[in-house]
Amino acid sequence: MNNGTKTSGSSEIKVEDTLIVIILAISLSHLLNDVMQSILPAIYPLLSANYNLSLLQIGIITATYQITGSLLQPLIGIYTDKKPLPYSLPFASAFMMGGLIMFANAHNYYILLAAAICIGLGSSIFHPEASRVARIASGGKYGFAQSVFQVGGNAGTALGPLLAALFIRQQQHIGWFAAVAFISVIVLISISRWYADNLKKRINSKPAVVHTNLSKTEIHHALLVLVILMLAKYSYLACISNFYTFFAMEKFGIDIHQAQYLLFLYLGGVAIGTIFGGPIADRIGATSVIWVSILGVLPFTLILPHVSLPVMAVLSIMIGMILASAFPAIVVFAQELIPDKIGTVAGLFFGLAFGIGAISAAVLGALGDIIGNQNLFTVCSFLPFLGIVAIFLPKLNT
Repeated sequence: MNNGTKTSGSSEIKVEDTLIVIILAISLSHLLNDVMQSILPAIYPLLSANYNLSLLQIGIITATYQITGSLLQPLIGIYTDKKPLPYSLPFASAFMMGGLIMFANAHNYYILLAAAICIGLGSSIFHPEASRVARIASGGKYGFAQSVFQVGGNAGTALGPLLAALFIRQQQHIGWFAAVAFISVIVLISISRWYADNLKKRINSKPAVVHTNLSKTEIHHALLVLVILMLAKYSYLACISNFYTFFAMEKFGIDIHQAQYLLFLYLGGVAIGTIFGGPIADRIGATSVIWVSILGVLPFTLILPHVSLPVMAVLSIMIGMILASAFPAIVVFAQELIPDKIGTVAGLFFGLAFGIGAISAAVLGALGDIIGNQNLFTVCSFLPFLGIVAIFLPKLNT
């Protein structure tokens, strides 16, 4: 018997057949959004050299933009559940454009932190509304739509370090990526027009909300389990995303550009895993995907710190693929738990991803300063063991 949740054909949102053009467009905008975010970890060695930063200070930069996103995304999601803001999407990219320009021209550490706030603010506006657009255009294929939407973000996250390695040689070169933000603004203006028209068509339509078979207490317990799973996933991702380049440079004596290519391989694996997570959840249930993607990655994380460079490159791709398949399934599961709060759920879980990553980056950075990168990766390799709590996820009948 499958203990997961399968997508229902009905929804609180009146859906049309899958609008693949809209889903691909919002995925493209997610790609551009996350390219802008993901160049930050890739340029940390450059910033560290220019400003003589410690691992803790680097972690604080990550924490600044991720905490900004973490705190604001749920609030924006709650507000837009009541009053959608389709034209807020292009403004999100405009904030990120400003942040990139500030990073390129910063004269001290505090301006770097202000730039990080702009990046976080842009992401906090983007994710709840963009996730809603993907769901509206899904035609009921929620896992598929979430995967396509999220794979755009993961592809952008993978491309960021590669583009940084190819084009950024000096701090001022970061400003070139403002062009990416401008392209994103143009794409999002078109999406916002479709979104606004769709809202007008549905203004007189009030379809019945489909509730789960669970009590409020059971829903709260299920959400707590999902939060623990997010903690396992994003704490480990914070270790890899922020400190993998330093780990590889220290362990194997490679230069920064070679280390950035390794980070690209790992993030490419994340993108591939995201593609399959949602569609598989549509077929076999979200719980089964969550089980395999978090607990199933444990053997690979345990041996990663102890292998040769070629094997480590292969393992990092596999870890990225397996672990990344969890998030689309987690979001779909949570939205089925609370089907009348789509924006709130999207904001909450994207916010959690930011918040856990933020706190983990700072904590792990401080720990790495004390015990060193080699030991840090060994300690973090046990985090996926928390995936065992997936046994407590309930079966949903929506």
